[in-house]
Amino acid sequence: MQIEEEKSEIESGEVDSSTFSKSEAVKNTRQSVRSEVKSSLAQIDMIKNKPIQNREKAIDKIVHIEDEPSLDIPEVSRVCDQIEGLEKGYAQVDKDCKLYVEQEGKGEPIVLLHGGPGATHHYFHPHFSNFKDSARIISYDQRGCGLSDRNEGDGFSIDQAVDDLESLRKALGIERWTVLGHSYGGLLAQNYAKKYPRSCKGLVLTCASAGLMNLELGRNETVLSDEESKKISSIHSNPNLTEKQKVYNAFLNGDWKRQDRYKPTKEEMAQFALYEWDNDQNYRDSVAKEADNCDLEGAFENCPIPTLIAEGGQDMTWNTDKPKKFQQNHPNAKMVIFNESAHYPFRDEPERFFDELRDFLGGLSNKPSPNSSQWESYIAAWEDAQKNSPDNLVMELDEDPECYKKIAEAYLPNWLEQMKYSSSFREVGFALYIAGQYDEALKFFKKTEEKATHPFEIVTSLIWQGHMLDLLGRRDDAISVYKKAEVMDINENITLDQFNLTYQPSSYAAKKIREPFSRVELV
Repeated sequence: MQIEEEKSEIESGEVDSSTFSKSEAVKNTRQSVRSEVKSSLAQIDMIKNKPIQNREKAIDKIVHIEDEPSLDIPEVSRVCDQIEGLEKGYAQVDKDCKLYVEQEGKGEPIVLLHGGPGATHHYFHPHFSNFKDSARIISYDQRGCGLSDRNEGDGFSIDQAVDDLESLRKALGIERWTVLGHSYGGLLAQNYAKKYPRSCKGLVLTCASAGLMNLELGRNETVLSDEESKKISSIHSNPNLTEKQKVYNAFLNGDWKRQDRYKPTKEEMAQFALYEWDNDQNYRDSVAKEADNCDLEGAFENCPIPTLIAEGGQDMTWNTDKPKKFQQNHPNAKMVIFNESAHYPFRDEPERFFDELRDFLGGLSNKPSPNSSQWESYIAAWEDAQKNSPDNLVMELDEDPECYKKIAEAYLPNWLEQMKYSSSFREVGFALYIAGQYDEALKFFKKTEEKATHPFEIVTSLIWQGHMLDLLGRRDDAISVYKKAEVMDINENITLDQFNLTYQPSSYAAKKIREPFSRVELV
C-alpha cells in the first residue's frame, strides 16, 4: 500500500491503540524469542547478503583507501519496503507539518527516536522486527529528516522536536508510551521526559548522547588510521561531490569504523547514504549546535520514570568515561553494557538486547509514579538555575558579535566557583584578556586546564596562561608554563578566528620561550 493511501488512517487517529496486559506482553518464553531473533537475522542476511559475524571488524584496523571517488551509488531499495506487515503513513503534528510514521506489532507502545541530528528511522530496520510480538513498535522521521515534512516553522530545534513527539503521541491515540532514544535520539528522549514526564511510561537510552559537557572526546583515533582520517576529510571537503556521494565515499574509505562494529556491505553503505542520512539543508547546523550545548547535568537526580541505559562497550563515539558519568546523572536507572557491541547493540547483540528490553517493559507499571508532581517541581527549579547560570550566559552569547564585551561587562568574581565547563572558563578568559584584566583572565585559563578533558584544550590553556604571565611581567613563570606546552608535542594547527591566529601549539610554545607574547587584538 502506498503512503498516500494510508495517510487518512493515521491522521485521523484511527489506528490500533489496543494494548496487551502485562502478562500477555511478556508471555513468550526466551526460547521462542531467540527463535524469533534468529528468524529476523535470517531476514537480515537475505536482505544484506552477508552474515554479519563473518565480516571485518573495526577493531581489526584494516586500512582500505580508494584511488578515486565513486560517483555512482549502487541502486538499492529501502529495507522497510521488504518487511511484510509494516504499516506506513503520516501523522499531522501541527498545521504545517506531517511526520512520516511506521508501525508494526501489537502490545505496549514503544516509540523509536533516531539519531543524528539528521539521520532517519531507516537504520532501525529490520532489527526491531525482532520485537514485534512483544510490543507495538513505532518509528518515525523527525521534522526536517527523511520522509517527514521539512517545514521548519519557528526554526528547527530540540524543543520543537520534543513538542512534535508529544503531538505524535496524541495523533496515534496513545495515553502513555515507552520512549527509546538512540544516539542523538537519546538526548531528545531525555528532553521529552523532562518536559512531558506523564507521557513517559519508560525511558530507554541506547548509546545515547548524554547531555553532559564534561565528557572526554570519542575514540575514533583508536580504529581510524591517519591515512583514513585524511582521506575522509578530503572527501567531505570535495566540492565536486554531492552530500550523498560524500557519505558513501567516506564509508568506502573507513568512516564506518567510527560507529559500526562490523564492516557494512556496499549495499548497506548505499542505504546509509541514500536513506539513513537525509535532512534539510538548514536542519543540521541549528540542531547540532544546540545539541552540543545541551546541559542536562543534575536533571534526573530524582527522576521517577523507569529508565534503562544500554551502552556499547566498543562504541567509539564516546570515550570510556561516558557510561559511569551517564549513570551518575541517572542514579535510578539500570545500566547494561553490551561488550560485543559498538554504536548499535540492537544490531550487534540482538538476542541479548531484546531480552533486556523485554524484561524492562515487562516490569513497567500502568500507573504514573506518585512522585511525578515532585519531580516536575524539581525540574522547574533546576531549569531556573540553569537559565541563570554563568555557563548558560556564555553559551547564549556565543553567536553575538560583541560576546566578549558583554561577558566582561557581566563578569563577577564568583563565576570562578560557579562555572562548570572548560569551554566556559576559556571564553571568559578571552573576554577578560580583551578587557585588559590579565590577573583575572589568568585564573580562568588555569581553571580551563583543570577542567579540560582533551589535550588540545589543555595545551591551549597553558599557552594562554603564558600569555597572561608575559603581559603581567612575570617572564620566568611564563617560560615555565610554555615549557609544559612544548613537551606535550602537539603540532596540529589550532585556529583562533577571533584573533586571526593560527599556530601549532608545541612549536608556538617553543617560540614563546625565546620571545615574550605581545598583545593581539580582536579582528
